[in-house]
Amino acid sequence: MPIAAVDPLSVPERVPLLLRDLIHERTGLFFESGRLETMLDKLRDRAVLHQCHSYLDYYYILKYEEKGPEEWHRVMDAFSVQETYFWREASQIRTLVDTLVPQWFRSRTGPLRIWSAACASGEEPYSIALALVNAGLGSRPIEITASDASEAALMKAGGGVFRERSFRTLPEELRHRYFTRVPEGWKLAPDIMQRVTFQQANLIDAAQIQHLARSPVIFCRNVFIYFSPDAIRRTLTTFANQMPDGGHLFVGASESLLKLTADFELHEAADAFVYQRVARRNPDPQ
Repeated sequence: MPIAAVDPLSVPERVPLLLRDLIHERTGLFFESGRLETMLDKLRDRAVLHQCHSYLDYYYILKYEEKGPEEWHRVMDAFSVQETYFWREASQIRTLVDTLVPQWFRSRTGPLRIWSAACASGEEPYSIALALVNAGLGSRPIEITASDASEAALMKAGGGVFRERSFRTLPEELRHRYFTRVPEGWKLAPDIMQRVTFQQANLIDAAQIQHLARSPVIFCRNVFIYFSPDAIRRTLTTFANQMPDGGHLFVGASESLLKLTADFELHEAADAFVYQRVARRNPDPQ
């Protein structure tokens, strides 16, 4: 529940902009001027918990105090957007299962690594695992890793229990095949859950995501709508530096990278659009 403050927190002039810029630097999230009040509202409970009298006090905690690094985890929890559901933009999942996975194993025997970046409460990576199993690909060596910057989101994802809003587009047949009714909602089958490995990672921190970005398939959907163009470019640079040539990057249907990077080109694969890592140029011979 929200924490009640005895006195309202003061908002010194320019402090919202200082907080906005610090949050942007550390997380990639960017709040336009019209959404600064929303940003402050999301931080209010944390500031009150630390007995701050103003948002400037809380800014100093995030920027300078020893408790700052741990506090950033709570900030990510506060900003976490867990509005997602199973089978979201299902054409992309079908393209993965019906086209990209068969292509991979026609020419390789090694494992295919898939990374679900900013997975929130887990519906995306679990949808991928469920679709693969349902298509008869469960015995293939496919490794699915999911990450999020929010510890709270990852804890929810690891529980594997979902409420009705998560099933708005999932076919009923699949719900009854892979989920069991429990008092809290619907529990995902253990066989599906164990196919996904979760870990905490901040997309804007190159050191945290380098090993994940080596995946030939990355799902990073409906994340960049919250980032500034600069933060998107920084993230894409990390992806491009680590991803193998020809790797596939799925983003949300409303997200376009066309003016932000030359490292990825948009292609149509089956009935979905996907960005593909452009082949690196061979260095000129000496």
